[in-house]
Amino acid sequence: MTRLADRHFSRRHRLFRALWTVCWALFAAWTPPPLHGWRCMILRLFGARVGSGVRVYGSAKIWYPPNLAIEDGAVIGWQTVIYCQAPIHLGRNAIVSQYAHLIAATHDVDADFALVARPIEIGPDAWVAARAIVGPGVALGTGAVLGAGGVAFSDIPDWTVHIGNPARLLRMRQFPTKNPSPYAPHETPAPQGHSRHR
Repeated sequence: MTRLADRHFSRRHRLFRALWTVCWALFAAWTPPPLHGWRCMILRLFGARVGSGVRVYGSAKIWYPPNLAIEDGAVIGWQTVIYCQAPIHLGRNAIVSQYAHLIAATHDVDADFALVARPIEIGPDAWVAARAIVGPGVALGTGAVLGAGGVAFSDIPDWTVHIGNPARLLRMRQFPTKNPSPYAPHETPAPQGHSRHR
């Protein structure tokens, strides 16, 4: 891995990431869950673009903050891996649950393991459930759900629920009819089934 790191990343880049790793360990990783504002401030200091009301847990592992953009109200849960070798964008109120992995890079197994990095887009009100994996270049649409343990290496359309490995369509999302949402379709709130993040 050292040989690959030397080939793909400059010394300056690797020193920046070393400093980031040390600072996160010293000033954020151990902090109590309610201190989301403090952790967001540290992310901003290292180049991440972080909106208001964002919740990032200290046990999250974020590879390179300048490649991370988090819109208002989004959540990065505990023990998540945000492997942002390419840009990763979380839309408004998007949720990445515990132990999920967003992996924005891989290696070309047919070309001496050359690095292949592609951006990941998690749309507004989308949910990456516990232990799910989102691969390089994947976009979850607005309101899309990748179920627990699911593995997505292709895009997931708006307002659909996908499960399994590889992820397959389960159904469209349903909303209560007795109490219609006051939001426009593009403003429909994300599922409320994981209050520990909120």
